[in-house]
Amino acid sequence: MVGTARPRPNPIGGAGLWHEVRASYAFVERNFYIVRRYWGWELAFLVFNVASSLSVLYIGEAQNREAAAAPGAGQGGGQTQDLVLYLGIGTLVWSYLRSVFSNISEMISWERWEGTIEYTMMAPISRLTHMLGVSIFSIFYGILRTGLLLGALALFFDVDLGGANLPGALVVILAGSLSFIGVGIMAAVLPLLFPERGEEMTFVISSILLLVSGVYYPIDVLPVWMQQMARISPATYVLDGMRATILEGRSTLELGRYLWPIALIGVLAVPLGIAVFTWAERYAKRSGRLKRSG
Repeated sequence: MVGTARPRPNPIGGAGLWHEVRASYAFVERNFYIVRRYWGWELAFLVFNVASSLSVLYIGEAQNREAAAAPGAGQGGGQTQDLVLYLGIGTLVWSYLRSVFSNISEMISWERWEGTIEYTMMAPISRLTHMLGVSIFSIFYGILRTGLLLGALALFFDVDLGGANLPGALVVILAGSLSFIGVGIMAAVLPLLFPERGEEMTFVISSILLLVSGVYYPIDVLPVWMQQMARISPATYVLDGMRATILEGRSTLELGRYLWPIALIGVLAVPLGIAVFTWAERYAKRSGRLKRSG
């Protein structure tokens, strides 16, 4: 008589789907507790971000005041506000995108610091579930951190957003989140393959993106070869789209020139990042790199 095997849950429906959803939330909750444990560092980084952002905005205001006071200059108030707002958009958008990128790209580094990397990689969940939980946390964390930064900057600068298309700006930033999730997953491969220098490599990637994406200046001031790099950076299109909606008040229907490159990069980067990470995880397990911490 042949025994009846116990059916395994279907990972794409029923109990299997519920299990994956709960597992994703577990990573969100765990990362929240990690951030709460290191709240002192979080406060220190927030203060640093506020101070550096204020420094950039005050530089812009000082430059515009000098231009307005120059002989032959007309009314410069609107131009002053535009430049401060231009820099402010760059500061806030980059703060959010950098937060999303770093939380995802450093997920392996966090596992090594906590000593849980082997348990996480051997847990009976799909890697997609793991990355989904980390991605959801990174988005909410980025929104919260950027909101705190915006509130701090609002205490020092009075900016008029009456003509801004805020719903359009939200569409742009959400699309940019998807593309940066894909880039962050690919960058997370580096700490997995290079325990000693992987985290430094991810910092180099974010620094290059900061340089070429036009965070504080238009990309046409860069050398031609850097402009070519800017065209493959999703941050370039996110920043241009945000400035178009806030500074120029363009409607959401006019944002196609910014949204389609962001969407294309996201559609390509997310599955490519998952595929590369899956390969790197298998290699790390075979070569014993999960156990190594430095």
